[in-house]
Amino acid sequence: MEEAAIRRALDALGEREPVFAQAVARAGYPSARHRERGYATLLRTIVGQQVSVAAAASMWAKLQALLGEVPDPAKLLRASDEELRAAGLSRQKAGYARSLAEEVLSGRLDLDALPADDEEAVALLTRVKGIGRWSAEIYLLFAEGRADAWPAGDLAVQAELGRLFGLLERPSEKALRVMAEPWRPHRGAVAILAWHHYLKSTEPV
Repeated sequence: MEEAAIRRALDALGEREPVFAQAVARAGYPSARHRERGYATLLRTIVGQQVSVAAAASMWAKLQALLGEVPDPAKLLRASDEELRAAGLSRQKAGYARSLAEEVLSGRLDLDALPADDEEAVALLTRVKGIGRWSAEIYLLFAEGRADAWPAGDLAVQAELGRLFGLLERPSEKALRVMAEPWRPHRGAVAILAWHHYLKSTEPV
């Protein structure tokens, strides 16, 4: 989403729900976040799962050395287990990476023409082993800029919205999906605001 679109969405939400207007008044409008659309972004998502930022960056650099600056799915499928392991991929992650490459090369997953319906797009993305609903929704939000993509499974979003709304407990993913229904079609901006507000509230004074 572009910054202007985020601002418009939050202004519209703030008129209906004072909590959002108050959050913007405290923390300001969020900046836009972007990721490149396509295979490389999803592959990088798989590489970065359950490792530190530094470890993910190191693995990505090794993969680029093996597969090219813009990793080629065909080269990945030709790579041996030993080569992928030398790049830092566990057996499980190598399997996930191959699943993604196969879906893309077969045409079953066309990242230039995902369905316009978010749920249909999520269903296609999650056919890839290692890409869960959260990863799919994050991709739709930041790589495709979809205004209503809603990563309700994100723990930080759950925690910050629970805090903003004065809830006694962090809402579950299911509860947050129900809670967010009135926020359509601007739920992506709500997630971005939640991350932004959390970071601003934890900055040293």
